[in-house]
Amino acid sequence: MARVKTGKTNHQRHLKVLKLAKGYFGGKHCLYKSAHEQVMHSGKYAYNDRRKNKSNFRKLWIQRINAAARMNDLSYSMLMHGLKLANININRKVLAEIAVADASGFAAICDQAKAALN
Repeated sequence: MARVKTGKTNHQRHLKVLKLAKGYFGGKHCLYKSAHEQVMHSGKYAYNDRRKNKSNFRKLWIQRINAAARMNDLSYSMLMHGLKLANININRKVLAEIAVADASGFAAICDQAKAALN
């Protein structure tokens, strides 16, 4: 069997990794071994943070809903319980958007939740 030289293939693979490592500090953007390690770690961080991003947004929505609910004399938990009793099915993303953009509309939702609680 003939011998296969991998010079061009290896060079292309190294260039691909170094291109991904552009902007890294120190030798991590120009030395293949350290650049490859950093690119692998960066990929793991990116994967994990795409999942964390979802919980971070949920936390943000809950904070916004809570702040707007307290302006209408309700706590977050009482508002959510009242909405469940009133059969109002609005997810937290939309509820937070209403709280930020339309204060009067959110006040109406709070009034319905209060009525369901009483």
